[in-house]
Amino acid sequence: MNNLKVKTGDTVIVIAGDKEDVGKKGKIMSVDRDNSRVLVQGRNMITRHTRPRKQGDAGGRIEKEGTIHVSNVMLVCPKCNMPTRVGYTFTEGKDKKLVKVRTCKKCGKAID
Repeated sequence: MNNLKVKTGDTVIVIAGDKEDVGKKGKIMSVDRDNSRVLVQGRNMITRHTRPRKQGDAGGRIEKEGTIHVSNVMLVCPKCNMPTRVGYTFTEGKDKKLVKVRTCKKCGKAID
């Protein structure tokens, strides 16, 4: 399993790929850890052609999000609202145990 630095619900900015998506933000809807790909809300729209399955169903073209490789997105820090790399620090959590926390490389604040 790959150790990805993004999670479902994070806000990311697209840094590479389709010209109309580069530089735009979106929220991660799902993460595919096996293939290192993420599904970003409203980005990398693809057209899926469907045929009617039952009598009375409408076929046609459906627009939906396609996956983006995790290297082509960058996490946006919720504190400083800037695209940033992710670091890790250990902080004291419940029961005085050390907990690994994602941190912003620009402002140094905890992301989680």
